[in-house]
Amino acid sequence: MRVGIIGYGSMGKMLLWQFAENAGLDKDDLWVSNRSQDKLEEAGNISTISDNRSLASRSDIVFVCVRPGDLKSVLEEIRDVIKPEALLVSLNGSIPFDLIHKVIENKTAKVIPSVTAEIRRSQTLVCFDDKVSENDKEDLRSLLSVIGNIIELPESEMGMGSELVSCMPGFIASVFDVICTSAGKHTSIPEDQIVRMVLSTMSATGDLMLSNELSFGDVVSRVATKGGITEEGTRVIYDNMPDTADLLFEKTLEKRNLTSEAAKSSFGG
Repeated sequence: MRVGIIGYGSMGKMLLWQFAENAGLDKDDLWVSNRSQDKLEEAGNISTISDNRSLASRSDIVFVCVRPGDLKSVLEEIRDVIKPEALLVSLNGSIPFDLIHKVIENKTAKVIPSVTAEIRRSQTLVCFDDKVSENDKEDLRSLLSVIGNIIELPESEMGMGSELVSCMPGFIASVFDVICTSAGKHTSIPEDQIVRMVLSTMSATGDLMLSNELSFGDVVSRVATKGGITEEGTRVIYDNMPDTADLLFEKTLEKRNLTSEAAKSSFGG
């Protein structure tokens, strides 16, 4: 299986290095191309290709890791050289399959990784068009498994799915940034130590819940004894956080829709 990656931005770079180190691909079966050749100097021993057409012509799976506004031009560039049987993989969730197929007819998947792929713990979203065979799906799942778990969703749910896994590290980090800042106002414990304490407890709590199949309510009931200190704190959160959470998803999904419409307009959709 020969894998090509078009685009050496944050996602393309992450996929390239994870595939190179963990996917068991031969050196001659993994390639990357990028508009700016200077960026590819850091790829070292990984095969770099000077243009997208050469990469697409020799790859069985072509990952396109470019900005929404650049996707159409890249697809137009490679459509007459990509192998008819090759699987096209878009890392852009904003452009639907029907618009992609107005430009290029190849079977297509969409993939949304998380930044946690850097430590091989991504919850990676994937959806497939109706041209993709079970063998194709298995090949892609096998490749993506080196960066974490794979969650298959219908195309219509990729937006909300992205909020829950791709955007969520940012949401979580911002929430605990606020908590740690507030905690610092009430203690002489150094800021870096507060952050380490909270992050370690957060990580361990998630592992505990997954290992023991606990719900959020299970953890709250185990820690927040009736009439105790933790119960007082959880009451504040349950009383005040729902409105913030509702507003978060309202605003982010609204922004996602605007982004999607702008991306579609670049395709004339």
